[in-house]
Amino acid sequence: MITFENVHVVYPNGFKGLNDISLTIEQGEFVAIIGLSGAGKSTLIRAVNGLVPYTDGTLTVGDTVVDPRNKAKLRRLRSRVGMIFQQFNNVGRISVLNNVLIGRSAMTPTWRSLLGWYRPEDREIAFQSLERVGIVDKAYNRAAALSGGQQQRVAIARVIAQDPEVILADEPVASLDPPTARRVLGDLRRIQSELGITCVVNMHHLDLARDYADRIIGMRDGEVVFDGPTAEATDAVIQEVYQRPLSQEDVVEGAQ
Repeated sequence: MITFENVHVVYPNGFKGLNDISLTIEQGEFVAIIGLSGAGKSTLIRAVNGLVPYTDGTLTVGDTVVDPRNKAKLRRLRSRVGMIFQQFNNVGRISVLNNVLIGRSAMTPTWRSLLGWYRPEDREIAFQSLERVGIVDKAYNRAAALSGGQQQRVAIARVIAQDPEVILADEPVASLDPPTARRVLGDLRRIQSELGITCVVNMHHLDLARDYADRIIGMRDGEVVFDGPTAEATDAVIQEVYQRPLSQEDVVEGAQ
């Protein structure tokens, strides 16, 4: 469970990234966060694992209060919270398998991680994770040689190998073409459902949000302006989120 209680984020330049956010995301939910650029979507997600420190309120993951000032506590939290980025964050020069094994680093002594000496059971977990996203045959390929969709699957496999309670995905399909975006989100949704993981995904693609999420949260100017089941996210509601009539770019999957 992720709980925001009157959470504020104010950046050093005075910009309000989040303004008095209170909401709860239940264990096992698949939640899509939508809104215009600058609405606070990325700030909300990055506050959960301490990448963006909040300035007021209380934010908890399970029974752990997120405290970016406590580095040891933050490391323990991040071992339970996987993060997927738009640009994959793979190490291109090393193999796909070694990229996935990075997800086992929190469970591996530092000297072993640095030398790449992972336990046989860690390697087995990495292979299983690649199998889940359908690219185990690419295990020994250099990550940089893969397509964009395959690279995002590597990123998902790395997070799965981490055995997280929560997956945060910050615009994970924004750089992918529409069919590939659907395949990647389909993989993420299937894995989330099979493993009972909480998944929170930022996206611009309204069709994808409606097709894959259990719940949609709409943000505008750092505030939540809609929060409800996907079925309740009507065009009228979405227009309120965007403060204008929907355009084709808003609705068509894959729009940036």
